[in-house]
Amino acid sequence: MKKVLIIVLAVIALSTQAQVTTLKPGESAPEISLKNVDNKQVSFADYPAAKGFIVIFTCNTCPVSKAYEGRVEELNKKYASAGFPVIAVNANDPAMSSAESFAKMQERAKDNKISYPYLYDEGQKFTNQYGAKNTPHVFLISKSDKGNNIEYVGAIDNDTENTSSEKINYVEQAINSIQNNQKPAVTSTKAIGCVVKRKNQS
Repeated sequence: MKKVLIIVLAVIALSTQAQVTTLKPGESAPEISLKNVDNKQVSFADYPAAKGFIVIFTCNTCPVSKAYEGRVEELNKKYASAGFPVIAVNANDPAMSSAESFAKMQERAKDNKISYPYLYDEGQKFTNQYGAKNTPHVFLISKSDKGNNIEYVGAIDNDTENTSSEKINYVEQAINSIQNNQKPAVTSTKAIGCVVKRKNQS
């Protein structure tokens, strides 16, 4: 019976996943405002001096997300002071995986000394607005007088194992282009990682 339930939940998750539309480069980025692991509300408005944001939909449990944690930390240390802070959002619904609960998020943030906001997306509101489908899934955003614009969507780099000497750092390249008042040469790649665990929304 337990195996049947797991299969049913997996089918539901995949069905819901297919209904999600991922925002594309050039589109407006929805304003994010969510509870951080320190129990404080965090939003784009809290960064008035920011030039943009590295929004990463991630989670506690996916091996790919775990493999990228160190690199996400490096991105924040390198670019937050330059006006592009990391804002991470747990994309998974804890009803689908208890290891994604807010308490578990707090534990992970403490154990791994996460320096950037790690936000709890109750009801997956922003996960669905952005259309994040995998963990991690990156949306690089630039700020302007006209609002928040999505500049790049996809993977952090092309080297999940972090072993290639020919690694392409997509996010870094995109930020460097923006800093030089240019459009990124690569604006979209495939996000590689675990499928976001969603509730049935029908």
